[in-house]
Amino acid sequence: MAQTLRSLRALSDSTRLRIIALLEREELAVAELQEITRMGQSRISTHLGLLQDAGLVQSRREGKRTFYKLNPLAEATTREFIALAIRGAREMEDYPADQLNLKRILARRNEQAQVYFNQVAGRFDRSYGPGRSWEAFGHLLLRILPPLVVADLGSGEGLLSELIARRARKVIAVDNSEKMVAFGSKKAKQNGLKNLEFRLGDLEKPPIELHSVDLVILSQSLHHAGNPAEAIQSAASILRPGGQIMILDLLKHNFDQARELYGDRWLGFAESDLHRWLEEAEFKKIEISLVAREEQPPHFQTVLASGEK
Repeated sequence: MAQTLRSLRALSDSTRLRIIALLEREELAVAELQEITRMGQSRISTHLGLLQDAGLVQSRREGKRTFYKLNPLAEATTREFIALAIRGAREMEDYPADQLNLKRILARRNEQAQVYFNQVAGRFDRSYGPGRSWEAFGHLLLRILPPLVVADLGSGEGLLSELIARRARKVIAVDNSEKMVAFGSKKAKQNGLKNLEFRLGDLEKPPIELHSVDLVILSQSLHHAGNPAEAIQSAASILRPGGQIMILDLLKHNFDQARELYGDRWLGFAESDLHRWLEEAEFKKIEISLVAREEQPPHFQTVLASGEK
């Protein structure tokens, strides 16, 4: 088949246009392309194979990983096709989210600590170790943290707030349920946690003074917010300069029953949405990564997003 026809065939699929546009800036591993596009490995590999056969991309091996980039030695006609593919991709609905996810992936590469944790991820639960548990690790990490003023937005009955209060200078737990606030306040008093205060309020307008806290936590609460972007903006407004936000929530899913079973307003969030909302709230040093996946259906995945004010 002539080169022109091979190129036309290779670029006839919208997914391959997306891949070409992603490789415009940086070479990427198959796993990175999977994470950005949310497609399976076999599907990504098939598309990459067609693009490589057409001379549009090149690959190289690095250990167990294969990296792909646009073909720097492509002929003039092929370069024209690549330019057209990138132009077409920029008109696609997926383009803005793809670019945000690409930005996140490249930023993570530069964090050596993150690279290390990616390498050891998953080992913890594979083999038994006496006395080794997430609960124990949680207590250890809490004792390492400096004493902070923390806002736990959407705290529920305050399980996380109670744990943090044993180390923090002060914890303000906010929830929109009067019963939850009453229950949490009573329990905190029983446990002698004088630095834990429960307040009735919404995520979008938390009853906390501006620029008064060091850390805002939204743990599995953002998907209950009426306006998640506004909730993140409000979180930014109560943080001191240099303060941090940490969001623990579900990755976007299709389990519609969650609305009825758990009262969820949102079926999780795409990493690109979280990244965009954090940027709009003027957070810096944004990091987003998957931290857990449930083994049982519907296989909920948990994403951790953070940023610095």
